This record gives sequence, C-alpha cells and structure tokens, in this order.
Amino acid sequence: MSDWKKSKHLKVVLLVLVVFALGVTIGIDRSHKVSALSNNVYEDLKGFTDVLGIIQREYVEETNPKSLLYGAIKGMLETLDPHSAFLPPESFKEMQEETKGRFEGIGIEITTKDNVLTVVSPIEGTPAFKAGLRAGDQIVGIDGESTKNMNLMDAVKRLRGPKGSKVTVTIMREGFAKPEDFSLTRDVIPVRSVRYELLDEHYGYVRLSQFQEKTDSDFDKAIRALEEESHKDLKGLILDLRNDPGGLLDQAVKIADRFLDSGVIVSVEGRKEDQKMKFSAQAQDTLPPYPLIVLVNEGSASASEIVAGAIQDHGRGVILGTQTFGKASVQTIFPLRDGAGLRLTTARYYTPKGRSIQATGITPDIVVKPTRPEEDKEGTASKPTTEKDLQRHLMDTGKTPSKDTKDNKENKDKTKKEEVKEKRLPDNQLDTALDLLKTWGIFKNQIKVK
Repeated sequence: MSDWKKSKHLKVVLLVLVVFALGVTIGIDRSHKVSALSNNVYEDLKGFTDVLGIIQREYVEETNPKSLLYGAIKGMLETLDPHSAFLPPESFKEMQEETKGRFEGIGIEITTKDNVLTVVSPIEGTPAFKAGLRAGDQIVGIDGESTKNMNLMDAVKRLRGPKGSKVTVTIMREGFAKPEDFSLTRDVIPVRSVRYELLDEHYGYVRLSQFQEKTDSDFDKAIRALEEESHKDLKGLILDLRNDPGGLLDQAVKIADRFLDSGVIVSVEGRKEDQKMKFSAQAQDTLPPYPLIVLVNEGSASASEIVAGAIQDHGRGVILGTQTFGKASVQTIFPLRDGAGLRLTTARYYTPKGRSIQATGITPDIVVKPTRPEEDKEGTASKPTTEKDLQRHLMDTGKTPSKDTKDNKENKDKTKKEEVKEKRLPDNQLDTALDLLKTWGIFKNQIKVK
C-alpha cells in the first residue's frame, strides 16, 4: 500500500472531536504561492536549527534530539486554538483506541481553563463517575504532584494506566474549604455510546454518551428494541445528548439524518475551496415522525451540538435543558511517520440555517436547569466549563457558509437486534421531557419549535 493510502487509512478522530476528509490537491497557480511561502518559512527555520545546535553543543547535560523536536512541535501547537495538539506515538495510539470505544483509566473528559486542569464531564459508570467527580472540578494534583505546570497531554498520560492500578486526584470545587483527595482504581473504560430504556410503556429514551464508529448501528438496534417493546406503538422519543463531548462527524450526520428526510444537516467551511462541504439528509431510513425532545446541557459539545442544531433549525423537535458547550470547530488528524500524530483545527461548522455556535452554544427552546440533591445547598454546585472559557478559543466570525458545497450521502447500517439497557437515576430534566411528551397531543397546536 502506498504511503498516501496508508496516511488516508490511518486518519481517525479524538473523542471530543469532529473530522472530515481533507483535500490535498493544489492548483498550478496556487502552487507558486505555496512554494514562495515555503521559502520564507525555510529561511525562518534557520534560526530554529541554530538554537537546536546550540542546545546540543552547550547544554549542561546531553540532550535527546527527538525530545527537543517533540517539545518544539508541542510548543507550536500550543500557540493555536485549544483543540489543536501534538500527539506523541503513545497518545496517538490511545486516541485510536478511544474512537473504537475502549481504554483504561478513570473515565473523565478534561480540558484546561484559566491554566488549571478542569473536568468537562465524567463518563457514566466509570471510576470517576462513581467517586463523585463533577463537571467543573479543578484537578490541582495527581498522585501528590501539583498540576500547575502540567500540560493536558501529560495529565491524561498520568491519569491513565492499567486496570486495577490506583491514582489519587486532588480536587478543588466551589464549596470546598480546601482541596480534597479522591482515590480511584483504574478500570477498563468501555465507552458504550448508546443506552436506551422504554418509559411508561410508550415513550422511548435513548442516551448517546459520545459519537463512536458504531454509534449509528447501535442507535438502530436501540430504536428497533424500543419499537418491539412498545408493540410498535412508540408515542414519543427523548434523545439525551447531555454531557456528550462529541466524536466522529460522520456519526453525528447519520444520527441527525435518522430524524430528517431532506435539507442540510451541517455545513463545513475551511480556508480552501476543497474544504467546503455540505451534508444533507436523505429520505431513506428516516424514522417515523415521533414527537421528539432532545436533552442538552453545558457538557453537550461538538458532534452533539451538530445533531441538536440540525433538529432545532429544521423544527423537528424541542431542545430542552441548558446552554450547550459551544464548540463549532473541526479537527483533522494527520498521522506522522514515527507513529505520532497532529490534531489540527482545519475548519468551522455551521447549522442548517447558517448559524455559528462557536463559543456561544445552542440555546434550548425550553430552559430547564438540573436539580440534584447534593447541589441543593448554596455554593456546592460547580460552574461547568464551556468553549468560551478556554484560552485561545476561536472567535465566532459571524460568517455564513458558502453555497457551493457538496452533498454527502450516508448509508445506514442494518444489524440484528441486540438489547442494551441501563436504568436511570432520578432526573428532573428527563421527567420534564417525559411530561411534555405525554401532553404533546393536547398542546401540539400551541407548541412552537424554532
């Protein structure tokens, strides 16, 4: 297999990201401009090689050239937006495992907010979730070592480890008088992307925790199971995208396509013409027009915002919950020769009506804040992190996508029935959604969907 085909084959996407195929052809006129730019860059690189040579010759201890180069590359990426990063071979391999739905660790999504490692959301059913870690928690220490000068990738590496091993994370949270230690035992994190349950015999509940390679096929199994359990009498559906940090773009498109029979799902805009794409819904395999409510919150990001935005813009359902995270950028993974990878922000995406929700998020049609017994006391709730809180985040340009884009047709996977169930905890947002579905027939003429 040629190097080009290997590179194309190896492109995968990190858990919190959306991705698209990046064109590599350059026109004749543009090639001259690129060549001139490259000459200028090569001139500037002489300074870099001078510094590298001085370090190797003069530094007090012998240095590892690869470590120096990795550090330089990492520094370059850290001058860009917070979603662009250099992935050393080990991290790149772990990322590939994540998209397949399995890794070993404690089960949290983290980011950097105000130079402090911060929990975006714990993954359901994991050691972190069971121990009570929450969105907005600040991780100020890992195994007794301060995280003050620790970058994101180093923190992820320290938090991960073989099943059965232990790690202590020191957490600072609003309401804590001082940081508290949480001792966690690492486990295999089989991130099951789809869970479902039949509520009150006729109302389907489907939870998407993230968008993985098999999310669409697992969603299809869930719908089939719900229809069978309800004796082909589903009267409404709740799609739960809360704390869903995103994932694969093609899976988000497929899920949105299940609810829409035509029209734009999402538009993608990069700097170059061949990065402009439009994904449209197809009539094939569209679900029956069940009354639909989509649950979202501050942890709903990226691919989950694509689905919620498409449903909202087309008026297909009601969005209920709280403001979403606000990540409307697209990352592409570029494999490097030595097994490392480059995660680079290459485009922005827009909802069907041309909205950019970058750093703003999606506003629900019905705002319902969560109430949890442990957060009833004033001052105990942690403020969740959103895209606008991240350093170097992309600003909303206010631009709308170009019209000359291409449709993308997606085939639906057909699989045999396989039941996957998990009981839910008390949840006022879900209860509100269920009550709304039950009264849908009565108030359908009054309900206005944006």
